[in-house]
Amino acid sequence: MNTRKTIHKVYLAWDFKKEELWLNEMAAEGWALEQAFCSYTFVRCEPGEYIIRMEMNADRDYRSFVEETGAEYVGGCVNWVYFRRKAELGSFDLFSDIDSRIAHLARIGKSLWLICLANLIIGVVNILDGQTFSIVNLLCSVLLAYGLGRIHGMNASLEEERALHE
Repeated sequence: MNTRKTIHKVYLAWDFKKEELWLNEMAAEGWALEQAFCSYTFVRCEPGEYIIRMEMNADRDYRSFVEETGAEYVGGCVNWVYFRRKAELGSFDLFSDIDSRIAHLARIGKSLWLICLANLIIGVVNILDGQTFSIVNLLCSVLLAYGLGRIHGMNASLEEERALHE
């Protein structure tokens, strides 16, 4: 029986909820995330043994704080960090309220905005210089702008939810 497997799968930053859901489905099937760095390595475990959480936050103090709750740092990719914690320890959430979820979306949006702007500037400069490959940068900026729209929509939903609870 195979005790380890690696899956290469691409999720875009604005699909982080889908990624986390998939990682938890894998854990429910008996595959615990062991390493994450733009590909996923899983190790066989008891089905449902772990809860997986992820967040865009590269702060080492934060990592230590989460580890104090009994979670293990599994790995990271760029500014994304992945944690797993034994399900027997109870619920495991990285966001305690709407404001922390909104702040998380703001971090994602800021990163996307900077990368989008850089691609747009590089694409325009290269077009003015007569470079034909600049279309790649412009297409990346369009994709990132789409992602910014998705993040904005998620943020608007959270803002509405917060207004209902006030």
